[in-house]
Amino acid sequence: MTALPAMLRAASAAFLLAGPAVAGLGGFLIPIPPALAADSGPFVPGFTDVPVMPGLATAESEPLVFDKPGGRIVQAVLSGEVPRQAVLAFYDQTLPQLGWRRASDRVFVREGEELRLEFPQQAKSKAATAVRFTLTPR
Repeated sequence: MTALPAMLRAASAAFLLAGPAVAGLGGFLIPIPPALAADSGPFVPGFTDVPVMPGLATAESEPLVFDKPGGRIVQAVLSGEVPRQAVLAFYDQTLPQLGWRRASDRVFVREGEELRLEFPQQAKSKAATAVRFTLTPR
């Protein structure tokens, strides 16, 4: 009798891993190098469900957070020695798994909120990529 729950857990895990391919989305996913696909660790400061891509770190000490009756506004900047395309590929694959739907290039929406990924110029290092995450009510 105890084998059944273990079998269900294994089947559930297999379904979750195969989900994008089964849904016909497999052809649209960009492969992420194994070194970047590892555990993404903590979340972007100020966000409870947007993971930090491996290779990125907080670029500013505190995120900008406003919680108002019409919705929240959050802004945080991360940077690291990773290519911009790798950042876009990581979030294009990760955010839909967390309920975000891609609305346009670098813009995701979910439950009345809009998340934008922007790439401001950073003077410290030409090799570094800075990513600004901005969440606003939609």
